[in-house]
Amino acid sequence: MEKTPNDSKAEVIIRMFPSDANPAGNVFGGAILKHIDMVAGIVAQRYSQTNAVTVSMDKISFLKPVFVGNVLFVNARVNYVQKSSMEIEVNVEAEDISKGTRVLTGNAFVTFVALDDNGKPTPVPTLRIDNSEDQKRFDEGKLRMERRLKQRKN
Repeated sequence: MEKTPNDSKAEVIIRMFPSDANPAGNVFGGAILKHIDMVAGIVAQRYSQTNAVTVSMDKISFLKPVFVGNVLFVNARVNYVQKSSMEIEVNVEAEDISKGTRVLTGNAFVTFVALDDNGKPTPVPTLRIDNSEDQKRFDEGKLRMERRLKQRKN
């Protein structure tokens, strides 16, 4: 079985509240990370059609602040797969509803492993690449995966 990146992509829209922020109204990075992990998990489970668990989060970038009242758009897609592992790219945008502006505020690459009913790694579908942009993301994801595996061995 094979799937394309579009077969499992997801977008979740969340409003940021005072409980997500410090006294100055800046949303905590941890609150954003929670949403990144949740949406990446949805993509991983949709792609693998089984339980999938977070193995690593890397290249996490907080590019601009997010404020109380902003609406967060968390978009995720599969970039690369290998055996039972999937790399999910997540982009986060914040919209200031009163101004009608939307800006990229962060991104991350999250690796998941698909598990069978016994909690053991299980194969995932192959990733079908249909265009040059998907190929570029696949190649970059492969390099990141190789780096992660090399770091784990050291």
